[in-house]
Amino acid sequence: MDPRVSSPEDWSRSLPTAAASDVRTGAGRHAARRTGSIRRSPATVPGARGALRVPEITVYFWIIKGLSTAMGESTSDFLVHVMNPVLAVGLGFIGLVVALALQFSRRRYIAWTYWFAVLMVGVFGTMAADVLHVGFGVPYIISSILYAVALAAVFLIWQRTEKTLSIHSIDTPRREAFYWAAVVATFAMGTALGDLTAVTFHLGYFYSLVLFAAMITIPAMGYRWLRWNSILSFWLAYVITRPLGASFADWVGKPVSVSGLGWGDGRVSLALLIVIACLVAYLAVTHRDVQRRAL
Repeated sequence: MDPRVSSPEDWSRSLPTAAASDVRTGAGRHAARRTGSIRRSPATVPGARGALRVPEITVYFWIIKGLSTAMGESTSDFLVHVMNPVLAVGLGFIGLVVALALQFSRRRYIAWTYWFAVLMVGVFGTMAADVLHVGFGVPYIISSILYAVALAAVFLIWQRTEKTLSIHSIDTPRREAFYWAAVVATFAMGTALGDLTAVTFHLGYFYSLVLFAAMITIPAMGYRWLRWNSILSFWLAYVITRPLGASFADWVGKPVSVSGLGWGDGRVSLALLIVIACLVAYLAVTHRDVQRRAL
């Protein structure tokens, strides 16, 4: 053999760097296929970190959240009065399952699927709270305590499992499951609290609205001026938006005879849906509420 002709070992060394890398990578892939150890992308690995699945906390978030709680209240009350209550609750549960299935099928935040899930949680959460009182005769104060304990349990298990309750860390299916469990509990507890103040404590819907409007300023001021923990402030405000929105919906929709304005639950629900749809469409187009990861 002519000594000037390089050996096969020298050929791989003489290849350009990119080509040699391709050869090694290709060999690695073939080896992985043979051993069944192909590396999956983070989106397909359970518990792997992916894109953030919930929106950024902006003024749009709080406006739509408040409107959605009001719509959940008015829609639930409207449905249980125009059809068999058992059928209404069944439809509400199906709607919740469909909405959450759509939300979990997305691996990142998408405005319409997220807020559709929030709306269905609002409707079914209201029904769940009302079933305990209307269907089983559980007093509002007991149901409020029951749902508060359930929410505390969700937060405790979530914190022990994930070491954080931050909305800026919802980037795995498990964390998102904890998040939605907390959201359902807040809606149910908030509904019971709203009825507790309006009915049991005889404040009526308007003064309940005033009470919760004052209460929601507490975490806002605590975070802004007293350096309260941001996670604590967020969840306190999130819980209070539920009875606040429900009190507004009841005050506007319920008959004058029970301290309402008499607009009707159906009309209130439709009006709120139109406003929410417009705001969500705006966010879907502009992406103003998409969280960006810190570099």
